[in-house]
Amino acid sequence: MKKGILLAALLLMQIGTMIAQQADTVTVELARTSKVVFTIEDKRDLEQLKHYDFDALFDDILSKLASGDTLSGHLADTTWMYDAPESAESDDDDDWEDNDDADWGDDDDWDEEDDWDHDDDCDHMDRKVWHSMNFDFGINNYLENGAFPDYSGAQYTVRPWGSWYVGINSILHTDFGEKFFVEWGFGVSWYNFKFQDDRTRVNDTETGVTFTEDPRPFSFDKSKLEATYLNVSIIPMYSFGSNHHHSRWWHHGHDSFRIGIGPYAGYRIESHSKQVYEVDGDKEVDKEKDNFYLNNFRYGLKLQLGTQGIEFFTAYDLNPLFAKGKGPDLQEFRKGFIERVQFPLDTYTFTASVTMQDGTIVTSTESVMMMIN
Repeated sequence: MKKGILLAALLLMQIGTMIAQQADTVTVELARTSKVVFTIEDKRDLEQLKHYDFDALFDDILSKLASGDTLSGHLADTTWMYDAPESAESDDDDDWEDNDDADWGDDDDWDEEDDWDHDDDCDHMDRKVWHSMNFDFGINNYLENGAFPDYSGAQYTVRPWGSWYVGINSILHTDFGEKFFVEWGFGVSWYNFKFQDDRTRVNDTETGVTFTEDPRPFSFDKSKLEATYLNVSIIPMYSFGSNHHHSRWWHHGHDSFRIGIGPYAGYRIESHSKQVYEVDGDKEVDKEKDNFYLNNFRYGLKLQLGTQGIEFFTAYDLNPLFAKGKGPDLQEFRKGFIERVQFPLDTYTFTASVTMQDGTIVTSTESVMMMIN
């Protein structure tokens, strides 16, 4: 199971990376009419350009724009560097060169209505689509006729603590307004039903699955039934605050309460039973791969709610765990918490450059992410 989880995580991370990668040009709209264009030029400059101080660069740009200066010319390579590499070449002065051909507007164009507004900038820079890797951790159980099987002393009663649920999902977060968004995607999940009685044996017979007590005179450590499913889900979410993009790996300061519920569906790709016991002090493991009449297709509803960097979920299957007439009539459910690694799609790039008028500055992915978040 551990190897399967690791392989699935690597696969989904790679798929998520492919989904998240953008074209060679990214345009960031600022304020009402301004924009910065990031384009790929020459990757050989990346090592040198890690030294650029982009905060100082944009401070200089905004200062000149606010004063009504005409901006043009090519930027000197070392003008906004923390420290210039020995290989850096500079053919220009440290200041902007005058160019009468460029027209950046008159002083009258910069009135109070066109001043930079922090809130407006944030709105323009707010991403509409985000990608995240969601890691679900929780516990499994099931109900029989609306009650837990332990009330009737059923052999298939499970231990709530020890019946772990693990899910890895590649999720896209799409905004449909300030407070409403949808989380949708696909993933893989592992169900682990650890039986209360360590001697429980799962039997696949011609008439169906049965659960019996193992009569062998061994010291049993555990007995469980595991199943793996591929899943898809669509969860509409509502945020009670405007800051609902939460739990990013670089930012945990979001405080809006959010809640959502939506459908999911899954298809079984593997299942097996496992018994662990000791014989004369030696550990033995019996593992049998079979479908055990588990329903290949499953569907249900998932509820998510959270605040700040914490998010919880509960999910309930609407169809029975086993095929009709082939096992006990059990409705599976799970609950737990979600940990996610989240990032905006249009900053998840490999390299980029900033193009302004007659000059071009190339920067690495890290610089792009810092500039537009």
